[in-house]
Amino acid sequence: MNILKTMLGATALAAMSFISVSAHAEGYPERTITMVVPFAAGGPTDTVARLVAESMSKDLGQQIIVENVGGAGGSLGAGRVAQSDPDGYTILLHHIGMATSATLYRKLAYDTLNAFEYVGLVTDVPMTIVARKDFEPTDLKGLIDYVKANKDTVTVANAGIGAASHLCGMMFMSAIQTPLTTVPYKGTGPAMTDLLGGQVDIMCDQTTNTTKQIQGGTIKAYAVTSPARLPVLPDVPTAAEGGLADFQVGIWHGIYAPKGTPTEATDRLSKSLQVALKDPNVVARFAELGTVPSSDADATSAALKAKLESEIARWKPVIEAAGQYAD
Repeated sequence: MNILKTMLGATALAAMSFISVSAHAEGYPERTITMVVPFAAGGPTDTVARLVAESMSKDLGQQIIVENVGGAGGSLGAGRVAQSDPDGYTILLHHIGMATSATLYRKLAYDTLNAFEYVGLVTDVPMTIVARKDFEPTDLKGLIDYVKANKDTVTVANAGIGAASHLCGMMFMSAIQTPLTTVPYKGTGPAMTDLLGGQVDIMCDQTTNTTKQIQGGTIKAYAVTSPARLPVLPDVPTAAEGGLADFQVGIWHGIYAPKGTPTEATDRLSKSLQVALKDPNVVARFAELGTVPSSDADATSAALKAKLESEIARWKPVIEAAGQYAD
């Protein structure tokens, strides 16, 4: 009899907990949401996050506050979200580094594929191959020839291991089969500052960080990594036009929540993301930065999960071949 009472009590408690979670999720959101960006403020991923967060806040009726938790190629911020309460009030906006960290870091504090719920893809930002404005080569073919002939002296800046600029730079060196001296910085800002000042030679970084500098003539652009030229940079050829036929690198961004976050909450976030990505201000600002919002079909849980799985598989052999690990 006591066992029966205990079982009934446990069942009732579980039912009450389920009802409580469901009721809470149905009223979601009821307070401020924190969006963790695992990189420094002012960088390209931070720019994307703040544009989307502002628009999503209007749709949700609750503010989304962006919090920058940088370090370890984005894995510190991602780890923090993975360990947060799965209530929908702490979410993560991360870029392609979510996929590459699975190989770059041989000891992660979280399981990349299984520690999160998926909200949706935000955008896929093209990269640019750029150099200090007085760098000698005049086009991509000339750049490739030059760096191959001067591989011991040419320097490649990046924003740190795991950053978009590091990944693209690694892909560039792999594509031309020439190892170069890399100079890691603590963020995109310092890397760009030294490129502008001529302390380093070349960099491969997102259009969200390089477009204004290219337009202003303060750096030299050799190529974009998209399949076609960008309207915002019509005079910059694609990498394929310059001789790198298969060199296409997009730095995609997605939104995640801790594992166990109620489906009602992640579904609401996905719908809000879809609304935000059609916001005329977001569309216009993305265009200025050389990118476009994800479609409704891509701004979904299923699409983001599929993207992450495929990108982990794509980057694993590249990173292993380079032998560059973060731990």
